[in-house]
Amino acid sequence: MFNVTKDFIGKPAPPNYVAGLGRGATGFTTRSDIGPARESGDFGLDAKRGAGAKEGGEEEDDERFQDPDNEVALFSGGPYDQEDEEADRVYDEIANRMDERRRSRREAREREELARYRQERPKISQQFADLKRQLNTINEQEWAAIPDVGDLVGKNRRRNKMPERFTPLPDTILAAAREKSQYETSIAADNGIGTSDESDGMMTNFREIGQARDKVLGLKLDQVSDSVSGQTTVDPKGYLTDLNSIALRSAAEIGDIKKARLLFSSMTTSNPKYAPGWMAAARLEKEAGRIVQARSIIAKGCEHCPQNEDVWLENASLNTTENAKIILADAVRNIPQSVKIWLKAVDLETDPKAQKRVLRRALQFIPNSVKLWREAVNMEENPDDAKVLLSRAIELVPLSVELWLALARLETYKNAQSVLNKARRAIPTSHEIWIAAARLEEEHGTAERVNLVIKKAAMALSQTGAVLDREQWLKEAEKCEKNGSVVTCQAIVSATIGLNLEDEDRKDTWMDDAETCIAHGSMETARAIYAHALKVFPAKQSIWKQAAFLEKSHGTPQSLEELLQRAVRYCPQAEVLWLMGAKEKWLADDVKGARAILEEAFRANPNSEQIWLAAVKVESESNEYDRARKLLELARKESGTERVWMKSALLERQLKHYDECLQLLEEGLQKYPTFDKLWAIKGQVQDEALNNSNDARATYNKAVKNCPKSILLWILLAKLEEKLGVVAKARSTLEKARFANPKTAELWVEGIRLEIRAKNTSAAKSMSARALQECPTSGALWREVIYLEARPQRKARSVDALKKCEHDPIVVTTVALLFWTDRKIEKARNWFQKAVQIDMDQGDSFAWWYKFELQHGTEEQQELVVKRCVAAEPHHGEHWQAVAKNMANVGKKTADILKLCASQLELTK
Repeated sequence: MFNVTKDFIGKPAPPNYVAGLGRGATGFTTRSDIGPARESGDFGLDAKRGAGAKEGGEEEDDERFQDPDNEVALFSGGPYDQEDEEADRVYDEIANRMDERRRSRREAREREELARYRQERPKISQQFADLKRQLNTINEQEWAAIPDVGDLVGKNRRRNKMPERFTPLPDTILAAAREKSQYETSIAADNGIGTSDESDGMMTNFREIGQARDKVLGLKLDQVSDSVSGQTTVDPKGYLTDLNSIALRSAAEIGDIKKARLLFSSMTTSNPKYAPGWMAAARLEKEAGRIVQARSIIAKGCEHCPQNEDVWLENASLNTTENAKIILADAVRNIPQSVKIWLKAVDLETDPKAQKRVLRRALQFIPNSVKLWREAVNMEENPDDAKVLLSRAIELVPLSVELWLALARLETYKNAQSVLNKARRAIPTSHEIWIAAARLEEEHGTAERVNLVIKKAAMALSQTGAVLDREQWLKEAEKCEKNGSVVTCQAIVSATIGLNLEDEDRKDTWMDDAETCIAHGSMETARAIYAHALKVFPAKQSIWKQAAFLEKSHGTPQSLEELLQRAVRYCPQAEVLWLMGAKEKWLADDVKGARAILEEAFRANPNSEQIWLAAVKVESESNEYDRARKLLELARKESGTERVWMKSALLERQLKHYDECLQLLEEGLQKYPTFDKLWAIKGQVQDEALNNSNDARATYNKAVKNCPKSILLWILLAKLEEKLGVVAKARSTLEKARFANPKTAELWVEGIRLEIRAKNTSAAKSMSARALQECPTSGALWREVIYLEARPQRKARSVDALKKCEHDPIVVTTVALLFWTDRKIEKARNWFQKAVQIDMDQGDSFAWWYKFELQHGTEEQQELVVKRCVAAEPHHGEHWQAVAKNMANVGKKTADILKLCASQLELTK
């Protein structure tokens, strides 16, 4: 077959034949083919076109796959005129018309297909619709009898029935492992001075180690030997201690020192007049431990740079005291006008007479130096001698405010006035002199002249052009307050607080200034700002309130009472001011005074709910229950607000008059059916006082229908269901509550605790993960998540919590509890203090802190916690509210509630 000659062998190729075209080859390209810039893939296409037509008689048209809207080729360069636009619009209208004709049939077909799909594949809710409709016939007993859903997934799993196989290890492996962990204690026979291990190829030569140690000790002894007498000065007892004090340097450090020494040597050689180079070279030698070389280098620096005071000071610091005195004597010969050198020479002297002698010698060379005069005056123990020096100083340095003021402080009242007047004429732009004059008048007892002096100061400084802005005057007022000149501080504030302020900006600016002064600890300055603001705006309730808060925190009871009396005269409609006055009287055990203030408040505000309730609180906590009931009866008639009805029911509940309480609650709920606290009180009375859980359940069910957004009612209902033993219904109640109130952390926390109490930890962890997705910044939720973890993992969880909510008091308190559990007492105390500073209204933080101090603190620390808690008067906190709102604790003080709450807390291990 292979010997048969093909018929095309030896014949010429057909025209336009390309070899290998049938199998996809298109030949090769040479440099002559590059000219017309044709790609190699075009040869096959040219061959086919040259050969004629395709099979079927049609020519290949690559343009048929192009977008007709994208006109190219023949019409690519044509203009798009109005006729083209009209044609496109007509075609679009035709297309829309055709689509309208088919739309009804298309939509009907789609609906039929969707209905057929739904019929073939119904939803799960549709499959169980008939069963859900039958739930209407189930009563509460049948619902309560429904068992809990358990985890049945793993029961039907196929388990591996193959038995486990154990293969015992041979004894050789066990023996090898035992010998591997043992140490070799014998010396090798071939080499008695070292131990070797053939497996790792290493050897320890103890002989070389001993020789190296002897050599090092010899070098150390040679260094400390006395070269003069030839006897050693080594202390045999302290030698090892001295060796430990020697700083060892690595090879890298030694190399760096050598490079730096070479660099500084080049610097001082090339530029010997450059003083910093000599100083740097000397300091380098000092750091290297070569103090002699350092002194030699700095001495050369003094020779080359005799007019540089820093070189002389560096030379003195590197030498002993006696040599330093000689060096500074040479320095003052070269630079007699250097104050630093003279002051350094004074410091080197130990005898006061010698110091005075050096200072007087220095003042002969530099008579206009304020520093030297100050040092000279400070050295004088006799005030008369100091006056003489200051008199001479102000003659030589008349523009020094410091010297004038120092002389005025040493003079009597009349002479001080004369000195300050001379100083004012010498330096008319100095405000310090005017303030000193005002302080002088205050110290002398003529406080009425202080305001006059400050006003003259403001006018005189404005005429001379040395005008201080308002912020600078306030700083001077704060300085006067710190120096004890309160009247001068008040005068400065009164005269300058309104400088360069628009009328509409005064109130806000002054309030900001007062807050800034309080933050700086300048209470008198803030009090003066409030006093001036109240003179300008006497009817502003907010200013009176801030001033009252300042007096309450940093003033006396008398000053607060006086301020509140003035406040209610100007603002009789301000209920807060009346209540603050009554509360202060009540806290001072002055019940009659509190009643008198509230009576005046009634006359000014006849229908005020807050004043009614404050009067009721005063009477009830004074055990005047009949008067309190009468007041509440009048309040229900006059005011009749929802809080009045609630307080009326609470009073009857406190007195254990449960029938009257329920009657008041029924009447109140008829008027205010959406007030959740009335529902809550009714349910609690039925459940806790009357032990009627079924009525309480019915009450809570009605309550959540009327108040679906009340978190308190949902939680109370869930707790009641759990108390009755129906955990599934409690869980369902919380699910409904979360559906009605999404992203509510309290509901998630209660759900997690429900699962924990039901000993379902896995469900609690799963719920906590879902809860963090909805409420990632809830401190209460993070606390539960932290304690769900095992103890080693709680620290990492607390770090995550602090990243999400760093300034949450609950998270910070939880971190403090973790430190307490780990016995890190100081860290725990610091974190408790931080939690209290973040939120002073969180009572739980105070309770935990007090319990901590009871166990690990002193009596002073415990009293500090109680004082801070009483001053803050917290009202919130889960444990705090549970104790404070307990009927058995009504009327107790804050300190008592703190101790009760701390006694009920239990630390989680």
